[in-house]
This record gives sequence, structure tokens and C-alpha cells, in this order.
Amino acid sequence: MKTRWSFEKERRLMVSSQIERRGIHDARLLNAMRIVPRHLFVPKEKQSLAYEDFPLSIGHGQTISQPFIVALMTELLELSGKENVLEVGTGSGYQAALLAQLAATVHTVERHVELAQHAREVLQSMEVENVSVHQGDGSEGWPQAAPYDAIIVTAAAPRTPAPLLDQLAEGGRLVIPVGDRFMQDLQVWKRHGAEFSTRKNIPVAFVPLRGKYGWDEKEWH
Repeated sequence: MKTRWSFEKERRLMVSSQIERRGIHDARLLNAMRIVPRHLFVPKEKQSLAYEDFPLSIGHGQTISQPFIVALMTELLELSGKENVLEVGTGSGYQAALLAQLAATVHTVERHVELAQHAREVLQSMEVENVSVHQGDGSEGWPQAAPYDAIIVTAAAPRTPAPLLDQLAEGGRLVIPVGDRFMQDLQVWKRHGAEFSTRKNIPVAFVPLRGKYGWDEKEWH
């Protein structure tokens, strides 16, 4: 039976074949992905698939993203280690665990009570001390700990939520998938005083961001 810190070979192969091969070269990020036990963040019956090159269902209509997409979105934040980061859409907690290795503080917001609690328990079992898991409407951000040097949204929005831009610090970056229910563009926003610049990266397909500034049930279905 594989233990908590098993799958080291699989993690290294994931990084070399899926991440580095596709052009991700941030040394701190690659090291974090070699360290963080991704299999702990998926259902037990799927742990043998945790390091494969595709997303996995984690229940409640949510997924843990393909490793490359996790790496790409994280690299686009350009973290140096001193940042206060907000994640919208905790899901399994894997993205937050990676961010914990790369930033000073992480706040992550999850809509589903059960997912938030499970992520909190896994992170606590790993003795991650710089991540705070909150349950709520992530489309509204988490103003209590703003401003954020970086914000990452792991669900698809019909448009970039205004509260997230408001909570972005000067020079801060926001990475978010924006588009329709079938396909989105991965967008990178940067704050310049009262103005924002934005650029598109690659097309992606994410589960919906639900909430006041996201999709409602009728719009998505």
C-alpha cells in the first residue's frame, strides 16, 4: 500500500514529461510539483491516476485540473515568495498546497462546504500553516484579507468579476478563465493604478464559477 509520501517516481515523471516538456521552466514551481503529494487530493479510488495527464472528478461536479494547466496558471502569477495570494475555487486543495510552497500567505475560497472541509483537513494533515480555507461565494473574492498580490480563479467566469479586480494590489496579477460554457480563454490581468491591462493565453475548458459575479444555474444549463 502506498503511503502519504509515496508516488515520488510518478511525481518526477509528471513534471518531466507533462510540465517541463511543454515549456514550464520556473524552478520553484517545478520543485513544488515534485514535492506536493497530488494523490492525497483525489478520492482514494482514483489515487493511482493522480499523476496522469488529465483532470479528475472530485465530486460535487468539480474537478482537480490537469497537472499542466495547474502549472501554467501558477507560473502566470509570477510568484517570488513574498505574496499574499487569493485562490477562488479551492476544490481539492491541491492548487492551494502548491501556492503555499510559492507564496507567503494564501487565502482560498470554496463554495461547497464538504469540499472546503476536506481540503482543510488534507492541508492540516500535511502541516501546511500559511493557507486559510474559507467557505463562501468566491466570485466576491475575500475582502477581509485584501489586497492580494496575485489572484487565481480555478473555474470559468462569463466575465471577470469586478470584486476580484478591486481586491488586486498595485502591480498584482489575476489569472482567470473567461468565456462561455463550452470554451474559455485563460486571461491574465495586471493592475496599474486605476487601470488594468489584460492578455489572453490559451483556450481552456473549466467547470463554471457560480455565484453573484459568476454563472447562475439557469445561465449555465
